[in-house]
Amino acid sequence: MPPKKATATAAKPAPKTKAAPKAAPAPSKKTASGVSTTVSKTTTTVKATKRKASEIEDDAPAPATKKSKATPVESKAAKKPVEKKTPAPKTKMVKAPAAKAPSKVSSVKSTASKAKAPAKKTTKAAAPEKAAVTNRQSEAEESEPEPAAKKAKVTKAAPKVTKAAPKPKAAPKKVAAEKAEQTDDEDAKPAPKAAAPPKPKKAAAPKPPKPAKALPVINKVPTQVLDVFVFGEGGSGELGLGARKGADGKKVIDVTRPRLNPLLSAKDVGVVCIAVGGMHSVALTHDNKILTWGVNDQGALGRATPNEGKMVDLPEGGNGDDDSDSDSDDDDSGLNPSEAEPRQVDPSHFPEGTVFASVHAGDSTTFALTNTGLVYGWGTFRGNDGIIGFRSGVHTQATPILIPELKDITNIAVGTNHVLALNTKGKVFTWGAGEQSQLARRVVSRTAVGALIPREFGLQRKKIVHIGCGDYHSFAVDAKGAVYSWGLNSFGQTGIPKDEETVENAIATPTVVKTLADYDIKQIAGGAHHTLACTVTGQVLVWGRIDGDQAGVEIEDLNKEHLFLDEHGKPRYLIRPNVVPDIEGVYVATGPDTCLAVDKDGKAYTWGFSSNYQTGQGTAEDVVEATWVDNSAVRGKKIVYGGIGGQFGVLGGVHVDEPAA
Repeated sequence: MPPKKATATAAKPAPKTKAAPKAAPAPSKKTASGVSTTVSKTTTTVKATKRKASEIEDDAPAPATKKSKATPVESKAAKKPVEKKTPAPKTKMVKAPAAKAPSKVSSVKSTASKAKAPAKKTTKAAAPEKAAVTNRQSEAEESEPEPAAKKAKVTKAAPKVTKAAPKPKAAPKKVAAEKAEQTDDEDAKPAPKAAAPPKPKKAAAPKPPKPAKALPVINKVPTQVLDVFVFGEGGSGELGLGARKGADGKKVIDVTRPRLNPLLSAKDVGVVCIAVGGMHSVALTHDNKILTWGVNDQGALGRATPNEGKMVDLPEGGNGDDDSDSDSDDDDSGLNPSEAEPRQVDPSHFPEGTVFASVHAGDSTTFALTNTGLVYGWGTFRGNDGIIGFRSGVHTQATPILIPELKDITNIAVGTNHVLALNTKGKVFTWGAGEQSQLARRVVSRTAVGALIPREFGLQRKKIVHIGCGDYHSFAVDAKGAVYSWGLNSFGQTGIPKDEETVENAIATPTVVKTLADYDIKQIAGGAHHTLACTVTGQVLVWGRIDGDQAGVEIEDLNKEHLFLDEHGKPRYLIRPNVVPDIEGVYVATGPDTCLAVDKDGKAYTWGFSSNYQTGQGTAEDVVEATWVDNSAVRGKKIVYGGIGGQFGVLGGVHVDEPAA
């Protein structure tokens, strides 16, 4: 039906086709055939038509849409028969006759392939009578009938222009081979954009750290050189004895009792500070070097550890001998030398002039405190659902970086996956994993990354002088001796009684530990579910979980009023501190379920869980009572440091030069 109307209208305006030149601007818009026409009596040749079409084809689509909408009246359309923008609407109006046009137009190669589809449809609708004319004539006539077809379109087809517009885009698909010859700017632009591949970014070379600013010295640098003794399972290089037997022929794993580590000798290395993490250790030497060894899965060592060894089958357990000289016949442990040997962290990561005062270790993190109160760290923090990261956007920090939020720091305490830092003003900063409230700030999964930034928290304007960490709980002692605790409290490890009225598994905010009000605490350290503390007068206190022999005494010797019993009547934990007898302590440390205390005479005592020889007592059975660590290696040595990891232990004793022979 639309074709008939197009024919009728085309007949009447025939004489007006001569006036087409007046409407010259209109042709600039696409005609039904996709070729611009001058609509004069003298028909131009097909070649001329094609040339003109290519020159004005770019402007056609935009004006066509506007004209069609602005010509609801037929009279206006008649004056502007050249409105070739209407071909889009015509595509829908004359769909039936459109099929004939392709045959005529296809014979001629056109540079305007994109607009040919609508042009063919309009040509047949406007001049069906000329179908018998030769191809040459039909091509020449296409320019003349188009105005007529447009007149018919102008009346009603205008509003459909927007819908028909997308059809011309279909034409290029049929003539994909001709796309390369198109001069249409619109088609040419997208192609280069898609073809342009993104330029690879060049990795920026790491800039050397700037020289350290001249800051006041606030932390004393240790100078006492230590003999380092190690014991425990050591199957991952935690003992730092290397990957192969030494000249003495002693094995490097399953060391049941303390052994002097020859790779950390006082003469050649000169360690002055040590810290023990879950499965790695870090040491500071007298000449300001930082050495690390052990597991480096999450960057805890702060250096690259390429595999330099071969894998071999490890023996099941130790030999059970009670002397450090005992050994097996294996020459190669299968350990990676780059992890099993103490090696230096590249000093280029620190500004020139940096001087370190102490080192600290967590489960998979390591920190170094400078004499000016700055803190460097590396590794990663883990939460309930796996790795959280080290900083926002940093999954694992493989090498040391400065933690910019921390200044004027005087002490650091590290739990399994969280850290406390104390500054000169007595303010405490926390960061790391905080799902158990160990950071004293609200942390949920969606804000876990934000917890990686150190933040100060309020303690009622109290000046803190001591800080301490358990695996998942924390402590702070103020200048007046009051002890505050927060974090996981499933076994009363915070020191806050967990009775029937207060069944809290975690203490969300720093809370005064009333059960310690009668003690003057100088140092405090926690394990997984228990805590040790040392008082100014030398008392060693323990509370929290005790079903793994953490109490240091027989259960029968404990005050029954201080015990919490489970549903079977078995003692589970101490709700109040218990004094470990016969030790005048000056230093305490803990592993997850193992305890260590050093007395004023420099003797080390251990007790608790010992399945991996981490008590250094030469047994894999739990040690019930606090027992002096005594063997040929440490006998006569003054121990001043002790640390317990997941399955190993380290002692530091004052080095005394042997008299010359």
